[in-house]
Amino acid sequence: MKVKFSPLAAASVFVLAVLISSATTVFAQEGELQVVDEVIAQINDDVLTLSRLKLESKERVEAMKQNGMPEQQAKDAVSKKQAELIATLVNETLLMQRGKELDLASEVEAEVNRRMLEVAKEQGIDTIEKLDAAMRASGVDPVATRQTLRTEIMKQAVIQQEVDRKIFFGLTVDEVKKYFDANQDKFRKPENVTLSEIFLSSAGKNEAEVKARANALVVQLRAGADFASLAATNSERELNGVRISQQNKGKVGTFEVPNLREDIAASVKNVKVGGVSEPLRSNDGYQILRVDERTSAGTSATFNENRVREAITMERTEKAREEYLQNLRNEAYIKIAESYRAAVLPLLKIKEEVIAEGGLSEPKPEEKKKKGRFLGIFPKP
Repeated sequence: MKVKFSPLAAASVFVLAVLISSATTVFAQEGELQVVDEVIAQINDDVLTLSRLKLESKERVEAMKQNGMPEQQAKDAVSKKQAELIATLVNETLLMQRGKELDLASEVEAEVNRRMLEVAKEQGIDTIEKLDAAMRASGVDPVATRQTLRTEIMKQAVIQQEVDRKIFFGLTVDEVKKYFDANQDKFRKPENVTLSEIFLSSAGKNEAEVKARANALVVQLRAGADFASLAATNSERELNGVRISQQNKGKVGTFEVPNLREDIAASVKNVKVGGVSEPLRSNDGYQILRVDERTSAGTSATFNENRVREAITMERTEKAREEYLQNLRNEAYIKIAESYRAAVLPLLKIKEEVIAEGGLSEPKPEEKKKKGRFLGIFPKP
């Protein structure tokens, strides 16, 4: 990978020079020393800092808490996975850098805006400014939400362009036809089911009380109560911190039965159109599912070239994506701080290169370009 030197690179290199040891200090007023941050890794012209790691860890702890896990247990679980999180952030940084090289920023920003407008429309909000205000009122930071969305869309865009599309369009017609002939069961029209839900969150609540409430709603529905009305007033499903049941009346969508989560498929298997399931326990609460419509499965396979290409692509993407990420790591300049190196490098599947006895020194610029990467520890002060 060609490493670009942007204005951000200048700032990163300066930070790296200042933060050359694991703990970093700067002079404050009257000679007082203050710790400002710690560099965990340098990835090409970006740095991963301890403050970023703590922020990401906090977000994962909060997500676990929302799913009903006690705070200390969530913190312990995230702490045990710290090395995996660092490796994930290294991969994420490489994908973001590749997205910039591919000039995907404007395309990604347009998609971020489109999705935010969709959220506004779903909430009956006519401007982005009003959406931002509504999100703040609900305790959601719209700037942070956009950045999270921007990062996820960029990662998806890079993977799709660099991996998935190459598999999809790289298949020959002969390969496609041979795969179809050998896997006709995959191309019979599957049963489809359209579902609505009432979701009751158990986060921070007495689970027995939540389950009892779900059972009571099932009794009302089976006695003839209107599902849409009960969903609007009771369902607690949220999107970006905003309850959506008043707008969608609990409607979820239409799904191919083979693609449903196993527990959901089992819960609605024998439910007739218009009927509701028993309360289904999930990680974060209880679902009551209504079968709005069913479409029977087909009896014969139908050849559709795009569907066959999609099936082959899905089979091959996991391995191809990992190989792609490994290539990005192999071609990148990655430097891991000493205190994290032993746990993180094996996860990145990269071998340390010893440059000089007694520690590793910074390679010359021409060596960087020639070697493509440099791995190791920060020199000791």
